[in-house]
Amino acid sequence: MTVKPGTMPTGTGEGYEILMGRWSRILSGPFLDFIGLADGSRVLDAGCGTGALSAEIVRRTESAMVTGIDLAPAYIDYAANTVSNPRASFEVGDLTALSFADGSFDAIVSNLVLHFVPKVDDAIAEMIRVAKPGAVVAANVWDSRSGFIANKMFLDTAAVLDPKAAELRKQVAIRPLSRPGELTSAWTAAGFRDVQGAELHIRMEFQSFDDYWAPYDSMDGPAAAYLRSTTPELRQRVKEAVRAAYLDGGTDGFRSYTATAFAVKGIKED
Repeated sequence: MTVKPGTMPTGTGEGYEILMGRWSRILSGPFLDFIGLADGSRVLDAGCGTGALSAEIVRRTESAMVTGIDLAPAYIDYAANTVSNPRASFEVGDLTALSFADGSFDAIVSNLVLHFVPKVDDAIAEMIRVAKPGAVVAANVWDSRSGFIANKMFLDTAAVLDPKAAELRKQVAIRPLSRPGELTSAWTAAGFRDVQGAELHIRMEFQSFDDYWAPYDSMDGPAAAYLRSTTPELRQRVKEAVRAAYLDGGTDGFRSYTATAFAVKGIKED
């Protein structure tokens, strides 16, 4: 099985939480600080996953209304069942073909999703269409090649053992918008004004190797899909090699890795 560039195979909401939701929650704070979201806004959370960013928006505002959309029904079900604030709602939707009318939202936000969208230009165009004139439109993506250490440790190790893993590593490295300057260039080319870029930094903390490895045993994400396509023998070889990289000459236990996301915001022209 080859995972196509820009895709995120999906399984369950719980699986996504282990894979990415827990880090989305940590990243949501600095992302919203960067955006400077106004209270009272009607906000579209484009590619909401399991609702981490939507939950943070309603937590830190008094009256903002958030609509979260995602292509994965399992993620939408999880978000709807865990984000109980009535100011947040969730529905299945495609970022490249949004169901909302033109100018529906005061703000559009997208957290760690655009680099997984194959037709990313269409997604940006749709975000612009449903934004009101003067609305802020903001997004972030992982610095996949050099700023996502926990993921890179798996990919670099597996790539030594298997050409298919090396191919997956290449796909990850060339995801759209995930290299320095690409996100801000895309916003400028799309016609936003007052475009600003930033780097957001968090730490990804794991209590043990089993905690680190859990996403790779799930049904969510390209790496887990790659492992499911291999033989049991190769999976075990990869796991043991990655375990050695995680331990890094030490004993099992807590590890903390930096992670960097590129962020951008701009204003839709009046």
